[in-house]
Amino acid sequence: MKMPRTLPMIAAGLMVAATLAHPASARTQTDVSPYLEVNQIAIANWQGGNDEVLTYTTVAAGVDASITTQRAEVGVNARYERRFGWGNNIPDQDAISGLLRGRVNLIRDTLSLEGGAIATRIRTDGLVGANNLLTGNVDSTTQVYSAYVGPTLTTRIGDLNLNGAYRFGYTKIEDDFGIGVPGSPALGSFDESHSHTATFSAGMQPGPLPVGWSIGGGYNREDANVLDQRFEDKYVRGDITVPVSPTLALVGGVGYEDVKISQRGALLDASGAPVLSDKGRLITDPASPRLLSYDTDGIIWDAGVLWRPSRRTSLEARVGRRYGNMNYTGSFSWRPSRDTSVNIAVYDSIESFGRLLNGNIAGLSTDFNASRNPFSGDINPCVQSATGGGQCFNDTLSAISGSNFRRRGISGQFATASGRTNWGLGVGYSRRTFLAPDNATFASVNGSHDDNYYAQLFANRRLDAQSGIDGTLYANYYDSGINGDGVGGIGDVTNVGANASYYRNFGRRLTATAALGVDAVDPQGIDSIISALGQIGLRYQF
Repeated sequence: MKMPRTLPMIAAGLMVAATLAHPASARTQTDVSPYLEVNQIAIANWQGGNDEVLTYTTVAAGVDASITTQRAEVGVNARYERRFGWGNNIPDQDAISGLLRGRVNLIRDTLSLEGGAIATRIRTDGLVGANNLLTGNVDSTTQVYSAYVGPTLTTRIGDLNLNGAYRFGYTKIEDDFGIGVPGSPALGSFDESHSHTATFSAGMQPGPLPVGWSIGGGYNREDANVLDQRFEDKYVRGDITVPVSPTLALVGGVGYEDVKISQRGALLDASGAPVLSDKGRLITDPASPRLLSYDTDGIIWDAGVLWRPSRRTSLEARVGRRYGNMNYTGSFSWRPSRDTSVNIAVYDSIESFGRLLNGNIAGLSTDFNASRNPFSGDINPCVQSATGGGQCFNDTLSAISGSNFRRRGISGQFATASGRTNWGLGVGYSRRTFLAPDNATFASVNGSHDDNYYAQLFANRRLDAQSGIDGTLYANYYDSGINGDGVGGIGDVTNVGANASYYRNFGRRLTATAALGVDAVDPQGIDSIISALGQIGLRYQF
């Protein structure tokens, strides 16, 4: 397994920049904890699947790190795992998983460098929406990598605020043969993409004038190699803020936007069917003209309210017109205490898998708290942060496709810490309406949609100075919207499960763990599978 060079380059660059930005001092907080780990896992199916008890041993090396200086913040949770299967039903496998988020102030309060990366796994057996527990048949999983990096400029000239930012993004899937998505294979499977995002704005806060104002714009482009897909979005707009009271303001904006999505045609055989590569991907016909998947331009506008009764609470809601019809967005954030946060977002945008995953990473704070599944070693989909920078990756990883789509929905995260106990909740719903050229090959894709519902509850409690317990409860329902016409005839998928683990420290470096869990997958059209899981392990922390 070969990791794309982009990810370690970004990780190393941010770590070096964090070190150079501010030498070690009394105000520098550095916590770097590398470790080695050995685990023994057993899986028994109570219902469906293979009756044989599957067992395997894992050896892992990882690091948890947090670096904070006056000018830099970097958080890392990374792990490499080698799995050794017992018997012929579980082959050996390598797995890389981790998260990185960093920000370095190159020029104090003016110029910063920001970046992030994720490495994780997804299912490729058609059971989309069941990524919570990637154990058992590891041949039906594949690696996903995504990263972004770029500078942000923020400065003032008198009362005028000037802002600019650029972000380069990259996303790669190693091998996605068999991923169940609406309209496959016509929808196309994802391989890799590069994206560029540039934004600018200039404006003033209320004060010098009775109202606040800003003028800004941006350019977004993504190129995906499958079918030579291209996304381009150019916009300019002006916004005003009209204070009504010290805590309430009316907000609104108007502008112009031009969005185009295009691709080349798929190579067809003599019968007119698409030709697929050995990885199940559509092959581009280089002689074909570019086909438009989406093309809209015109006036965009929105209006709404902004309510900020305190520095800990903020609510913004807007209604307007974008992408050719009505558009509704909003956000709510509340920090009732230093260790508690609530965040809710209502969204409506045009996305792709690569751009959406990059956006998820950017939504994380550098002080994220990523818990791991005790049986697979993977990072749990909902990543929490008491400062409000949490993120759930459930929806993004539930159904990967090579198509762009209109994404609308709502998501919410809650996290709190009190004494020895931490717990949190992530919930969400989204609908993706896929965009593709309206011709014979792609006709079944354009306008098809899926719906995804997810929830994850986690908690951990320190029992004493040497021991503690952790627990996770999760549920996901994926509705393909096409009555099981996906790969292998699999449509709707329900996945629920829970796990609990206990740890005990022996001295400062050695930790023993034990865990029990249950996982149920109920796909449309085939028998459901209910599995019981057990784990024991040892970790040595350097």
